[in-house]
Amino acid sequence: MGAWLGANFSSYVVGSGRLPLFCFFVAFVAGFLFIRLSVRLIRARVRWWPGNVAPGGLHIHHVVFGVAFMLLGGVAALLITDRTGVPIAIAAALFGLGAALVLDEFALILHLRDVYWTEQGRTSVDAVFAAIGLTGLLLLGMRPFGWLELQHAGVSGAGMRAALVGLVLVNLAGAVVSLLKGKIWTGLAGVFIPAISVVAALRLAVPGSPWARWRYPEGSRVLAAAVRRDTRLRRPLIRAKIRVQELIAGRHDLVLDIPPQRRPDAPDPAPDPAADPVARVAP
Repeated sequence: MGAWLGANFSSYVVGSGRLPLFCFFVAFVAGFLFIRLSVRLIRARVRWWPGNVAPGGLHIHHVVFGVAFMLLGGVAALLITDRTGVPIAIAAALFGLGAALVLDEFALILHLRDVYWTEQGRTSVDAVFAAIGLTGLLLLGMRPFGWLELQHAGVSGAGMRAALVGLVLVNLAGAVVSLLKGKIWTGLAGVFIPAISVVAALRLAVPGSPWARWRYPEGSRVLAAAVRRDTRLRRPLIRAKIRVQELIAGRHDLVLDIPPQRRPDAPDPAPDPAADPVARVAP
């Protein structure tokens, strides 16, 4: 069994030049699983776990370590000339580990707030799952539609090349429209499989998506149809996806008490006589 696995690994991964991508993928998945285990143990206040890194009381988010790993692995990969050896594989693994730590706090980067365990924090898990899915497709040998075809288009006539470029542009347009309609997974999958993006682009948008806000007026029949379809088909799938994500990443059920935002040029609120006279209300 071991010899069979080794032979297949050598021929399919190493022989095809996918060793760096494989190391990136494994390190990415392992890094995500480790950091999620770590934060769940910290949240559960397990005594034997080291806990947060907070020198001098300053909490250092793991996205900081992720950026450092990505820089280290990325710069090393640029300097390594041998694209098939162990050094490039190690650099790819470092980059994958850093990418996992960064994407696990994608919601913090997006909202510029620590929303890790809130409903908004699910965005980080969605980003990680999307990265795993796309990298997995690349590792299986799939490429974006037109990638290989355009590379070999030089042997064809001008008419064939023009037709191929047109098909690629139509597919990309379908993927972009799918994303604008709130269909993230089908939009990303459609980059590889053209039929998916085209079908998703022709169907109704998800309520609340940019496309729905632009094209579906409030109270219109098309918006009502989109809501009905979303309730009947998409919502059960979303609930199932959330259950799987919570099994792996933990529950995002924290509610933050965030003060209302005010304009930067607005005057400071009047001091509260009952409060500390030195205290200031943060804008």
